[in-house]
Amino acid sequence: MVIMDVQRAIPSIPEFYRNQSIFITGANGFMGKVLVEKLLRSCPDLEKIYILLREKRGRDIQTRFNAMVNIPLFDRVKKEKPGICEEKLVIINGNVKELNLGLSDEDKQLLEEKVSIIFHAAASVRFDDPLKDAVLLNTRGTRELMKMALNMKKLKVLLHVSTTYCNTDKKDVHEIVYPPHADWKKTIEIAENYNDEVLQMLTLSYINPLPNTYTFAKSLAEHVVNDMSKGVIPAVIFRPSIVISSAHEPVKGWIDNFNGPIGLLAACAKGILRTTCSDRNIISDFIPVDIAIKAMVAAAWKKGTESEDKQKEITVINSSNIHNSTIKAMTLDDVTQTGKNLAHETPLNNMLWVPDGTITKCRVYNFIRVITLHIIPAIFIDMLLRLAGHNFSLLKIQRKIYVANMALHYFITNQWHFRNNNFMDLQSKILDCDLKDWDYDFTTENLQKYMFYCLIGVKQFLLKEDLSTLPTARIHFRRMMWLDRFVRVAFTGFIIYLYFHFGVSELLINVLRTFGNYFTNITDI
Repeated sequence: MVIMDVQRAIPSIPEFYRNQSIFITGANGFMGKVLVEKLLRSCPDLEKIYILLREKRGRDIQTRFNAMVNIPLFDRVKKEKPGICEEKLVIINGNVKELNLGLSDEDKQLLEEKVSIIFHAAASVRFDDPLKDAVLLNTRGTRELMKMALNMKKLKVLLHVSTTYCNTDKKDVHEIVYPPHADWKKTIEIAENYNDEVLQMLTLSYINPLPNTYTFAKSLAEHVVNDMSKGVIPAVIFRPSIVISSAHEPVKGWIDNFNGPIGLLAACAKGILRTTCSDRNIISDFIPVDIAIKAMVAAAWKKGTESEDKQKEITVINSSNIHNSTIKAMTLDDVTQTGKNLAHETPLNNMLWVPDGTITKCRVYNFIRVITLHIIPAIFIDMLLRLAGHNFSLLKIQRKIYVANMALHYFITNQWHFRNNNFMDLQSKILDCDLKDWDYDFTTENLQKYMFYCLIGVKQFLLKEDLSTLPTARIHFRRMMWLDRFVRVAFTGFIIYLYFHFGVSELLINVLRTFGNYFTNITDI
């Protein structure tokens, strides 16, 4: 009876967001778009959602806004609640990389007077950003947001989106704010005042022991939030792991970028990625974007409804799918094998070769496979395409894949344990009346089925392939299977011929000389 009374005293999630004005940075990003859609669909009585947008690549903010909401992700909410995007969404012209977020005085005053909930999701997720760019956007941008938040008259809660990988110097990562890797105030000053050449020379030693400027700048941003919110702003640091395709909402398999494992999955399914240097036993810690967004919205609700004493303490949540007992563990080998099997069942259009591939820890063996299975075929195919009058370059794509693999190498050759007790406990705090729309339990998910929809999402949303073309794709796949078998037999026969014609020693010398020539040429790519 007491428990029931307590539940009645706490507003439901839609009730908490009713009549609230929400400010979202990074609304045009992968997670940001899903967040906006979910709030509109499941909390339609909110007052307004203010989204920060900037001009980019010659496109003004209205054009970018139209492109943002006119995608399949928003089809469901538009159908269920016609006109809600126009009614509830307000564009604010600004830039997180600029001082005062690049806001006009009028917009700044509007936000300070109206906003009661903040989701700070804006960030550059590029691993190879120069230190200056990463710090100015990810660290200083967070400071500028916090400065404005301190002046907001109605602010109930601020949620900062971080990453589970901002403390990779620790193998066991708990839901706490760890000691800083550097002084964030001094780091911002350095980024503002030192030129690019000096910073480039300092970067590796300055960000040590973290692997790249992204994780370093995001780790400092946590301390910006922690230091500036203490005792003043109810704040949540929300750390998602690798965020990939949606599991269920608003459409299964939705994805809008080739970043991370989904890009590699697409490359494998196309038959152009056939080797990766990693440990096949590493557990892949991914989380569907809709699961992460549900937890984000619930985390802000929980923080905003806590007692005044608890609100003074910052909350840290590791949004990871691997619990202390690894309840949802998939190794990289599991992911690879599942991807290959699904690619056989649901092939992509115009694949260049049969999906296959190997994970190896041996860098030399991986490099040999890159040369023989990536570079040489790419050069040969590009020659044929040029003769046919096409301007497509597979070699450039292979270079991008190689660079992406190198960027991910640190993360796919190391294992971390992200403690997610707060993440799991939050789920148990969701009220019974909210479970239908906000339960984010992923422990019972059929991962094979989920990966199937991930591949379908790649086909539909990234490659823009119509599902009606599946029969044609399957016919092409069978042809490629027979071609693959023919090439394997022919290659084996060629090796046997060389063996009997030249002998073992001369054959090995020729092979080594050939790889030596390839190694010399590859440095020019």
